[in-house]
Amino acid sequence: MVPAPELLARARLLVAPELSASLVRELERITGLGAEPLADEVPGGGPLLCVGAALPGPVGAAERLVWFHSVNAGTDPLLAAGPWPAQALLTRTVGRMGERIAQYVLGWVLAECQNVPEYAAQHARAEWRRFPTELVAGQTALVYGTGRIGGAVAGLLRRCGVRTVGVGRTAWSGPPPVGFDRVIGAGEDAEAEELAGARWVVAALPSTGATEGFFGAGRFAAVRGATFVNVGRGATVDLGALEGALRGGGVRRAVLDVLPEEPAAPGDPVWRLPRTVITSHSAGITADEDVARDFAACWEAVREGRRPGLTVDVERGY
Repeated sequence: MVPAPELLARARLLVAPELSASLVRELERITGLGAEPLADEVPGGGPLLCVGAALPGPVGAAERLVWFHSVNAGTDPLLAAGPWPAQALLTRTVGRMGERIAQYVLGWVLAECQNVPEYAAQHARAEWRRFPTELVAGQTALVYGTGRIGGAVAGLLRRCGVRTVGVGRTAWSGPPPVGFDRVIGAGEDAEAEELAGARWVVAALPSTGATEGFFGAGRFAAVRGATFVNVGRGATVDLGALEGALRGGGVRRAVLDVLPEEPAAPGDPVWRLPRTVITSHSAGITADEDVARDFAACWEAVREGRRPGLTVDVERGY
């Protein structure tokens, strides 16, 4: 539901305490409202417009919340807290995240083809030995998720000559979206064929009820030597199934930017997965300018009575 402009005019702007002072000033400039801290209890009345990563407690009565803008692209922690208030708009920040994540994926793809991990290890041993390299052009990347992030990843890889195949909820009718050579539906016969022929399998899926444990033993069994890169959500991967595929050789190596439980403790078995690199959920860190720009676009749309393009479908979870 899009809040009426007159409701916004009476709204109180609540901002998470972790937001920088410069970002808060920019939010105040955009809205013309004075910011107040987003806390467990908000004294007084009036409709609430909140900006942050999570709702700390009830934030007064749930019916007072008219709009929450998430500073993150993923809103699953917000939706996991309980039923979303029916009257409240939920929007998110994407910014240049797709570009950042695409560069992250390409960086690992190129590093692997140039044996950067092997040369780094060899350097530490003061050893001189040549390794054969690969060209990325002509190889296949299977990208799960055909939205903003998956499309950005596919587009950058495709510009390097990689054949890009997207996997969506259903098959794509008509020309594939920009960045993809082909889009297939999850569960189709073509998916197993593409998994077997892929050099890289890139996961860019959101966390929803439908995607939990999506990458399990069945999908990993179809992989024939691909590297698995997860830049989506950790809950989409069955780590036990991934470990089995790594030890069995079906998966060549894994690069995991996200995990089911974060941060991973030093003793967590995930650190001992073979041929795996874990990064600290840093592939697409959101910058202040991303939040400000996306919030401003949403604010303008709401003021004009339009549904913002960054609105989250709370039933789907993204």
